[in-house]
Amino acid sequence: MQERCSTEFNWLIKSKSPYLLQHARNPVNWLEWSPEAFERAKTENKPVFVSIGYSTCHWCHVMEDESFEDPEVAALLNESFIPVKVDREERPDIDAIYMDACMKLKGQGGWPLNAFLTPDQKPFYIGTYFPKEGKYGRPGMMDVLPQIREIYQNEPERVKEIGDRLTEALEVKFESSGDGVPATVLHQGFGQLARLFDGVHGGFGGAPKFPSPHQLLYLLRYFNWHGEPAAFDMADRTLDAMASGGVYDQFGSGFARYSVDEYWLVPHFEKMLYDQAMLMMAYTEAWQLSGDPRYAGIVSDLAEFVKREMTHPEGGFYSAIDADSEGAEGTYYLWTDEEVHAVLEEREAEIVCAVYDIMPGGNFEGKSIPNMVGLNLDDVTAEFGLTEEEVENILSESLPKLLEARGERVYPHLDDKILTSWNGLMIAALAKAGAAFGDGDLIEMAERAELFLEEHLWNGHQLFARWRDGEPKFHAYLDDYAYLIWGLIELHQATGGEKYIGQAVRLAELLEERFADGAGGFYFTDKEGEKLLVREKDVLDGALPSGNGVAAVQLWRLGKLTADERWSRRSESIINEFSGEATQYPNGTLTLLTARMAFESDGREIVVSGSSGPDRGELLASLRSEFLPFDVWAESSEEGSGLLDALTVGKADRSSPLSVFICENQVCHSPVKGLGQAEEALGLKE
Repeated sequence: MQERCSTEFNWLIKSKSPYLLQHARNPVNWLEWSPEAFERAKTENKPVFVSIGYSTCHWCHVMEDESFEDPEVAALLNESFIPVKVDREERPDIDAIYMDACMKLKGQGGWPLNAFLTPDQKPFYIGTYFPKEGKYGRPGMMDVLPQIREIYQNEPERVKEIGDRLTEALEVKFESSGDGVPATVLHQGFGQLARLFDGVHGGFGGAPKFPSPHQLLYLLRYFNWHGEPAAFDMADRTLDAMASGGVYDQFGSGFARYSVDEYWLVPHFEKMLYDQAMLMMAYTEAWQLSGDPRYAGIVSDLAEFVKREMTHPEGGFYSAIDADSEGAEGTYYLWTDEEVHAVLEEREAEIVCAVYDIMPGGNFEGKSIPNMVGLNLDDVTAEFGLTEEEVENILSESLPKLLEARGERVYPHLDDKILTSWNGLMIAALAKAGAAFGDGDLIEMAERAELFLEEHLWNGHQLFARWRDGEPKFHAYLDDYAYLIWGLIELHQATGGEKYIGQAVRLAELLEERFADGAGGFYFTDKEGEKLLVREKDVLDGALPSGNGVAAVQLWRLGKLTADERWSRRSESIINEFSGEATQYPNGTLTLLTARMAFESDGREIVVSGSSGPDRGELLASLRSEFLPFDVWAESSEEGSGLLDALTVGKADRSSPLSVFICENQVCHSPVKGLGQAEEALGLKE
């Protein structure tokens, strides 16, 4: 192997990962993760330095500038180590192992994640961000690299002992409680959220504050199931506060990754596709419960933002937008009052500045993050002698002008790779929102993205995890299958298209075939995928909902739709396998607990029949606009035609314009005839 790919580039130039390509000009002779890299480490008796990050990671950029662009650091890495770069979004399997090791060793983690490994992939030293020189009690690369080299060369037994011990700690060990998950744990999950809830500013805990939409989805379902008003109130107040904060892009829509303060004011400006998807879902469901027009507007604006800035021409969705542009964080999104006045007429500018807190001196490093934290619109209307409607009209006319002016700025880096898992979430969110609001454009966005995945990330017998620049790559992971099943079920519920259920069943069968652990849950990686140090299996929610938790929920739904007991049994077996973790960490396993709640609520199977298209359509629209998280529905068929037969055959009744068959608690009732009676029986009209 040559020492460098060329005089200008290292070996990462051959990659299609946006993150790896960002490092292709580093003087560090980076390699991609590969068997060849570890074979070279073994041959040359060198440790492997693995640096893990992603292309929109601010501190990854900082470490690159400080260390990986530095000739001294590069010389040490090239001489004494085998340097390997990993895109965590393409290889979450690798990231999960070494993040777990970092958490066990340091008690905390984050990105960039930097690990020193033996040639057999065992970690013996690990950390996150290292500056070039040590500062603020944090060791620097110029301190760490010589010490690691010395220890590796002179104390091999110590290195081996640490590596063996850490590897043993990483081995997956799950103990079922033996009795499943009692319903009391569902209440404990709510209780833990209630204790963490910030009653002043919304959200959970203190700074930094993450949106954590899976927590909000749990609270909305808990409210639906248990009727606890505080559950809805916590979700509602959090969603309202986030929509007012700087964490929400007030001019262009889209949510930032998190807020650095407790007020939702100052964001970490990067925008991730999965946050847009999960929050779109949360705002849609909050609207279904409350009818709040503000939430409907947020959903519409989110969809428009994703369509405008995060959608491939063929329909798939890009991964993320960086926080940084022009060498600084947030530059693209910040405003001065002078900049606003340069775009708008004087009175318009004054009103916009008053509403969005854009004042001389700013609220962030001399400029302003547009926000409505603490806004009293009555004060604005009184100050300018306008009605609330007049102010809103001025804002609706002004914001497009400001957005257009912002578009002239240097745009942040766009990570344009397309990930199956995150696309699955966005498909689910758009399908749910489109169905709820009766918006065919949103459903079409979801269907185009699903078709993109079919054409580019599916070869007929397995999924791939990532597509970019014409290349599908990497065996798909648990999240890819589970999240896409979610999206397909939502598409069926939104459109009635049976093909989506067929695809969901096929993916569920592959999930069982390729990922089952033999005990009840699923491994994170495909059995045909690369063999790593350990085969991860997890149930804890993080920035994304747990793959095992999502699988448990969606297989339960699939079982109800197909009347196929194997899927509901499979869901129950996942819950039982992780019952120990759920009982011990309710707040960390809320997605799994949602599946347990589904069994507790049971829900209804609803078959819609009748001779009148308009009545059937109106009832389906009502079902889709209501918050019915544990119900499923399908239209009847005259004769067997597919996977919904077990649910629908025998429930075709053309004797009236509308007949509805409702089954619950393993009992089917006599059909209800007529739109009014059907809506009353289903609780759709008060």
